[in-house]
Amino acid sequence: MSEIAETKAGAPGTTETAIPATAVPILVALSFCHMLNDMMQSMIPAIYPMIKTGLGLDFGQVGLITLAFQLTASLLQPLVGLYTDRRPMPYSLSIGMGFTLVGLVMLSVAGSFPAVVIAAAMVGLGSSVFHPESSRMARLAAGPRPGFAQSLFQVGGNAGSAIGPLLAAFIILPHGQGSIAWLSGAALLGMAILGWVGSWYARTRKMKRVARMQRGGPVLSEVRVAFTLGLLVVLMV
Repeated sequence: MSEIAETKAGAPGTTETAIPATAVPILVALSFCHMLNDMMQSMIPAIYPMIKTGLGLDFGQVGLITLAFQLTASLLQPLVGLYTDRRPMPYSLSIGMGFTLVGLVMLSVAGSFPAVVIAAAMVGLGSSVFHPESSRMARLAAGPRPGFAQSLFQVGGNAGSAIGPLLAAFIILPHGQGSIAWLSGAALLGMAILGWVGSWYARTRKMKRVARMQRGGPVLSEVRVAFTLGLLVVLMV
């Protein structure tokens, strides 16, 4: 598969310029893994009634489980994004899915409130590692079609958020807490696919960096970047 297409400039004596092509297989893989990630993530709130009844928890403890999960799944994401902006890690997505795998296995055998909190936090940690770097990869794979790429990536996440509660209702709740471990197969599949995506990312990032250095371009100030990101956050909220 050719991720980077090269064309020559029309004027004589000009150098070749790397023009990115849309890497559709990579986008499909990222969207599918986004579905797996959000499927496993959305499954946790759906099994709260089972956990609450099985372990004799109160609503305050269920709230603390949610807090631990959201702290790692959401609030940790900007920190992960800041770190990977400075030090991109092509294979971090597989590592993040590994955290989710560990969290699911722990959740399937958790017999106490602290164990459930730790397991939920592990699943959230996997999600916080996945989203920033996968968004970067989707942007890199987009080429001249960033709108299509982002939409396809989001479709996977939305589909996963819809499937997770259905898995909880039709598979996990009827078969008990131990059946949560069955989802580890989805995590293993995601790790394998993301390993392949990471290899593509490592190769393509080097070519994109060379092309960017040759092409140059405007550099936005930190104030402009911060202002724009702030507006996007407000709109998202």
